[in-house]
Formats: sequence, C-alpha cells, structure tokens
Amino acid sequence: MSAGVVFQEALRIFNRQHLPEVARQDVLAALKAGRPGTLAFTYDAGVEAGLPRQELLTRAAAIYFIFCAGNLADDLSDGEVTYLADPVRIGPCTQLILLTLAFHTLVEAKLPRQTLSLVTQEMIAAVGPQHIEVRTKRWNAKVFCEVAEGIAGRQWSAYLQILWFGTTLAKRAATIGMNAGIAAHVVRDIESHDPRYTTLSKADKRKVVTWATRAARALRKEHLGCLDALLRGITPVLKEAL
Repeated sequence: MSAGVVFQEALRIFNRQHLPEVARQDVLAALKAGRPGTLAFTYDAGVEAGLPRQELLTRAAAIYFIFCAGNLADDLSDGEVTYLADPVRIGPCTQLILLTLAFHTLVEAKLPRQTLSLVTQEMIAAVGPQHIEVRTKRWNAKVFCEVAEGIAGRQWSAYLQILWFGTTLAKRAATIGMNAGIAAHVVRDIESHDPRYTTLSKADKRKVVTWATRAARALRKEHLGCLDALLRGITPVLKEAL
C-alpha cells in the first residue's frame, strides 16, 4: 500500500509534464521497471521521521526518479533493458528525462541549497565506482567493497539525507543510509548469484559477508521501525552465508 502511494505521486508529477506520447510511454516503462525499488522504504522512513504527508510524498517521489534513472543506467551497462524497444538509442534520453524530473521535484520540495549541494555530491561519488564495476573482470573483496560502498551505500545515504532533512532523524541519515545500502547490496548479490559475489574466493566471500553483517548490526542498534522489514530480509541471508 505504502509503495503504491509513492508511485502514484511520482506518476502525478510525471503526468504534469509536457512530453510527446512516445517519450511518455518510454519514461513510464522505466518507472514501472524500477518497482519496488525505494517506494515502500521511503514512505515508511518518512512516516517514522514525522514528515507531513505531502512533504513525504514529494521527497519520496524525487528519490524514486533518481533511483529509476540509476536503475536504467545499470540495465544499459549490463545489456538488460527489456522494457524499451531500442535501448541504445532510447535509453539515454529516457534517463535524462528521469534525472530532470528528479531535479524538478527536489526544487518543488524546497530543500535548501546547501542540502541539495551535499546530496548531489554524494550521488556523484556514488555513481563513480560504477566505472570501476563495468571494467572489472576479476573480483576480490577489496574491489567488491569499494564498488558496493559507492553504488549502494552512498546512494542510500543521499536518499535518506533528502528524505530526513529537517527532521529529528536528519543527523543519522548518512550513516543509516550507508549501512542499509551496503547490507542490502550484499544480500541482493548473494540471492541473485551475481558474479560480483559468486566469483569471489571463499575467504573473500567471508570478508564481504562479515562487512555486511557489521552494517546490519549497526542498523539494528538504531531501533527504528522502518528498518525492521529490511533487516528481516537481510539477517537470515547473511547468517546462512557466514
């Protein structure tokens, strides 16, 4: 239910824009492809932070636009765009619309310039390691952690800094986001049998899982309800992998 509310808000913002019908269909396909993504978590985290409903929905929609742009970029890199007719030609302009939608929505959210500067710098730092990822042929724990800290940890750090700005949880956003991103990324790679993880040596797998377990333990110490569902999915997978 919570995921659907945020998705509908993103659609309302998107539908107010002036776009040719073909562009509208392409962006809609990318928005659908990103589900569930950040939708449910950002709603629950916004409620826990005490955000007024419209502020919560606007910020969560902006985050979802960023997430979908990143999801499309990742799918393009991996040759996994099945939701666009001609990914090489259509993907880049679709991604640009998504990023501009995110910028537009962040402006509508009336976040201060200093906050926008910090989170955009965090996102730049988050995307940088993907250039390492796409060039990596042989994975080890050091490279795995460097990439994961960027593309997952820093990304989620930026998301929570957007969502929790001006709330009682604002000072905890960067750390919680980093730990949530790291732990979820490792579990996703384990469950999906991603070569980033499966090609690691046994010793390196243990290092990576131990690293993610520390992040999960730090999340549990935060005592936040919005992290409970995340931890319920993370903890058993990490325990089994150790």
